[in-house]
Amino acid sequence: MFGEPLTGQAPTLSESEMKRYSDLEVDLLIDAISEAALEAIEQAAGEAAKAAVLSMVEREAALLQAQTALQKDVEQLKSEMSLAKKAGFRNAIIAGLACFLGGLIFGVTGTIIISNQR
Repeated sequence: MFGEPLTGQAPTLSESEMKRYSDLEVDLLIDAISEAALEAIEQAAGEAAKAAVLSMVEREAALLQAQTALQKDVEQLKSEMSLAKKAGFRNAIIAGLACFLGGLIFGVTGTIIISNQR
């Protein structure tokens, strides 16, 4: 089917020219072909198993790389969260002090203004 096309008609052998094979020779030929076929099947199965194992190893390697990348992201987010907490606490203290001082200044100023009006 996929080979080269025949260029001419195959010669036809007469019955006297054809070799006759004994049953033993036919059985030996069938056994040899069967053994070769089994070896080919075993080899193909071995190659398929190797390919399957290689595919699984490649998928596992990709998953490990993804896991490593995610762990790095988690560590970075934890670090950023810790810094944000520290900055938030510091900002709350600064805002509290600013409000306290503003109220103190407002109160003292109001008291001085009221005292001067009397």
